[in-house]
Order: sequence, then C-alpha cells, then structure tokens
Amino acid sequence: MNHHGPEHAKSAAGASAVVADLTQDAVVIVPGIMGSELYDTVTQKTIWGLSGVSWLLKAWTRSKGLEPLRLTPEELEGKTNRIKATQLMRHSSWTPYLQGFEPYTDLIKAVRGCVADSAAVLEFAYDWRLPVSVNGRLLAEAARRHLTAWRLHPAHDAARRNRVDERPARLVFVAHSMGGLVTRAALDATHDSDLADDTRAVLTLGTPFYGAVKATAILNTGRGTPVPLPHRQLQSISATMPGLHDLLPQYACLVDGNNVRRLTPSDVTSIGGTAELAQAAADFHGKQVHVMLPGHWAVAGTNQATMQSLTIRDGVVQPHHHGARQHRSGDFIRDPRGDLKFFDVMGDGTVYKDSAAVGPAVTPLPLHHGAVASDRIALKAVAEILRDDEHLGPPQGAPGCGLEVPDLVDVGAPWTIALSGVDSLAGLRCEVADVEGRNSQALKLGWGDGYIKARTIVSAPGLYRVIARTIDGHTITQLVLASEPGTMQEVD
Repeated sequence: MNHHGPEHAKSAAGASAVVADLTQDAVVIVPGIMGSELYDTVTQKTIWGLSGVSWLLKAWTRSKGLEPLRLTPEELEGKTNRIKATQLMRHSSWTPYLQGFEPYTDLIKAVRGCVADSAAVLEFAYDWRLPVSVNGRLLAEAARRHLTAWRLHPAHDAARRNRVDERPARLVFVAHSMGGLVTRAALDATHDSDLADDTRAVLTLGTPFYGAVKATAILNTGRGTPVPLPHRQLQSISATMPGLHDLLPQYACLVDGNNVRRLTPSDVTSIGGTAELAQAAADFHGKQVHVMLPGHWAVAGTNQATMQSLTIRDGVVQPHHHGARQHRSGDFIRDPRGDLKFFDVMGDGTVYKDSAAVGPAVTPLPLHHGAVASDRIALKAVAEILRDDEHLGPPQGAPGCGLEVPDLVDVGAPWTIALSGVDSLAGLRCEVADVEGRNSQALKLGWGDGYIKARTIVSAPGLYRVIARTIDGHTITQLVLASEPGTMQEVD
C-alpha cells in the first residue's frame, strides 16, 4: 500500500482536516516502442532493456547483437510465445534515429503519487515488435481485469468517499509514443464494447497518430550511403517488424513532382520495408480513425527539428524538415504560380507536431520525443488530470458549463468571459465570432478569481456569438452586442 503521509492533517488554524487529493480511478501506463523490457523464454535471457552502457554498446556494435529481436517466421504467422514483455524500461536507453529514451521511473512515481493505492496502477509492458492491433487486444483484456480487481480492493471504496460524486473507479490511460496507438486500438469496441464507457480519460505523450517520417528513414538505412553498424542493425530487424511498419506516415507526405501523396506498399518495398506489412498498417489505421479516445488530452513535443515529408529517388529516402498543407477543401496550399508551399511546424525530433497534437486538448512542450514522458512539466500535467474530480455541476447534473458574458460591449475595449461549473482547463475551448461565423478567434483561457476566464476585444460593431465547448462534447453559446464607444450611453 502507498504511504502518502498522514491522511488527515490539521490546517493552520487547527480546526479542519485536510485530506490527500487522490483519485479513485484505475490507471494504466502504456509505454512506447522499445519502452518495454523483453525476455526470451527459450534462451532465458533478457534481449532488450538491460541496464548499463556496456550492454548498449554490445547490443549495437556486435554484428549480431540485436539478432534475438528479429521476428521469426513463426512469430510473423502469429505464434508469439517466445518473447515475454516483463516490465517498463527502468533505465535510460538509446537507439539510432529514435535517439535517447528516458526511463519510465519518474512517470510511474508521479502516477503512484496520485492514486489511493499502488494496486490502482497497471504498468502494461508489451512486445513492441508485434502489430499494434495485437497489443491493443491484449491491453483491452488487461485493462478490464485491472479495473475489475481495483474496484474490489478495500482502498477503492475508501477513496470514493473523498470524491464529489462517489462514483466507482473508471480507467485513465497514460500512454507514451506508440503506447497511444495501442491504447486507441484497445478502445476499439470490437474488443470490449464497454471499455470506452469505463474510461474517464486518455493522456497521450508524443503519440504519432498519423505516423512519423522517421520510420521511413529507419527502413531505408544503408541505401545510397554507408552508415554505421547500429543503424544497419536497426534497419535489418525493422524490415519485417510489424510494429515499425505501424509507425509509417499515414498522411500525404511523399513529394512527387509538384504534388504530395501518401506512401503505397510498393513505395515501402522500394525503400527497404515489406509491402504486406505496409498494407496491413494502412488498413489498420484506416479503421482506427473512427475510434474515439474519451477525455483525450495530448502532449505534443515542439520546437525540435523534425522530419515531416520525404522524396524517394532510386530507392533512397530524402527526408525534409517541412511539409505541405491542405485547405479544408482538401486542395494543397500553393503559390500564385501553382507551386506547392511548404511549412515547418517542427515537433519533438521524431513525431512532427501535427501528428501528435490530436484531440480536444493539446499541451505543446518544447521537448524531445524520448523526454516527453519524463519532463517535469509533462508529469505535472499528468498529475493534474489524474487528480481531477468530477463535480456534479448544476442541479439535475446538467452537462456542460456556465457561460457569463456582458450583454453589451464597446468596440476596441477589452471585456471578460467567465466559465463556471468546470474545474479544469482540460478539453475546454472557447471562441468568439460574429453571428455570420466570420472573423472567429480562439480565446486563451486561464484562471482568475476562482473562475476560468478569457479577455478579448472586437474591432467592429455587430452581434457576436461566444461559444464554449467542454470535454464532454457539449456546446454553450451566448450573444453579445458590440457598439462604437458612446453610442449606447444612457440619456436623460
């Protein structure tokens, strides 16, 4: 059992008790690619995840140092009992292209500090070499077992009594990198039709929802130019690895003349991958688009040079740190001559920002991919979401939030919008636009005097609509009239 210190502590006045702010929910931590230790049950050796620089050097600099990671023909056919995932990575690690991986110890510690008992936390280790679809099914089964067991734990009912609505525990998934894709696959109703309803929130940290161009660079290693042995080793074991193919970009990223298109299975074959695995990955992602993540909050790394598009010449990938953009019509943005325009939105060094910044709530942080799950600010965000209580709100338990705006404002003068009935910025959005829907502006929300507030200015007279959207999918609106200063003053 966790020990968070005395459950009750006297306030400064010595009159009231302070109770530790702990969630009653069950939490599942899902690591990213190469984030789980792997054990070979045949040779009885750990083949990925040993501690120490010496192990890393041996693994990457011996010509057969990573050979145990190669999928066997039997494993490719679905017989996957040889390798067992034992635990989340406890040590810093490294791999070519993906660079450094920070251990998950700080993330685990942060999560355990927010729950009523360590039994509420499941560390879901998985064989990241396998298809995301396979690991998603295993996660769905494990999450259901975990939630059932936690609801029967004595600490669960004790925690419920300290929450506003005293509801039974629900699931919160905290997922890094590929772990977000595995979580989305687990929430596919074909596995467990009730799992999404039993999930309060999903936090994704640097998840490549639309894939990563860097996966193509890994598959293409050694074509055209000599490369170091570690890079060649990674390419060799990745060429037939379903998990790596599941990370291939699923957006229009291939610059082909004056157009941009998606990768095809033949493209993947030409750069060193496997057509069948590429097609399977594309089919899988196509179905996953319709899977919703309840209470989704995404942390996206930013400000790092990141591959966003590529060209292929004679089987050699040339990655680019920029990409094309599309209008809402689907047409690509072009200059007056009709040539493509390219934009650099950067990212976390592995996943470009637009691939990770998916969902109703996004926190951008200037971090590299391997550190997204260990950075102090990211861990603080994780803790805040885990500790969120679910307030009952107005009478009858009405959803949404309260919205307060002035009924009349002066053009050019700042005015305040206040939201009530919500206790978190998670998933909350607010905007103002004229009633024709033009000149819409998103508003920056923050705390002030106990409320979530925003300040804004309109530049022309007219009728404006303030729109607030909450994480539960409800929209609240209110109109406000703006006039030139002095035109609506009272007269005797």
